[in-house]
Amino acid sequence: MSRPEVLRYTAFSSDPAGGNPAGVVLDASALDDGEMLAVAAGLGYSESAFLTAPPEGLDGPEGRTYRIRYFSPKAEVPFCGHATVAAAVALAERQGPGPLLFATQAGPVPVDVTTAQDGTVRATLTSVEPHVEDVAEADLAEALAALDWPAADLDPAFPPRVAYAGARHLVLAAATRARLADLDYDFARLEALMHRLDLTTVQLVWRESPTLFHVRDPFPVGGVVEDPATGAAAAAFGGYARELGLVPEDAVLTLRQGEDLGRPGELTVTLRAGDPRVRVGGAGVRIG
Repeated sequence: MSRPEVLRYTAFSSDPAGGNPAGVVLDASALDDGEMLAVAAGLGYSESAFLTAPPEGLDGPEGRTYRIRYFSPKAEVPFCGHATVAAAVALAERQGPGPLLFATQAGPVPVDVTTAQDGTVRATLTSVEPHVEDVAEADLAEALAALDWPAADLDPAFPPRVAYAGARHLVLAAATRARLADLDYDFARLEALMHRLDLTTVQLVWRESPTLFHVRDPFPVGGVVEDPATGAAAAAFGGYARELGLVPEDAVLTLRQGEDLGRPGELTVTLRAGDPRVRVGGAGVRIG
């Protein structure tokens, strides 16, 4: 049996050298869980996406509805934004722009793909409904110790919380851009805490203006020191910022990520009054 083709795309950038790379297998029906994990580990990207036929009863666009699973080099994750965008762009290049529907472990995730006049392909996903949880003081202290961040370096306007929009992320806000830029953490210590709290990443943010944020995402549980552009965390952060009243109910936020890694990317987070879900969009392009 021939092995399925493994595509490589980057998400949240139109430059193959920017954004967050992901592997994409458009027909993973011949792969079992171990083989999918092996593909993801071989690529070494923070996540890869594997598509198969949709589950029965899922009502989505005909011929544009899929089951999607995500694997990091270490384990399966319930939801991944950048690999969703990468898969959507790969499909759009073959089927044309328009609506898609992905069945994820977290729930159904619609995606809309558009092509600009200059040929740039953009995909915007709509998250599952987000929620926010408090963080125990001991867990916060352990996270800060693992990061080697003094509590005084946090922005008091952004309370630490665990935010969810398909996956769980600990949100910590830095008071300065310099604090965000200085990231040298204890990999094993943070990984252990994240496993205990069932976290996918730690979402580190710094607010430059009312709607512009710089973000970084340590991802030791995935076997990666840092995720270059994190759509799932962006969705979780959008829900967090709205629930805590840090942004209006109707808002468009820009998240810049990857600059400190030399892979700059940009994520657009859209909040709509009356709709609890969060939309996260960005460009994508094939690598190589």
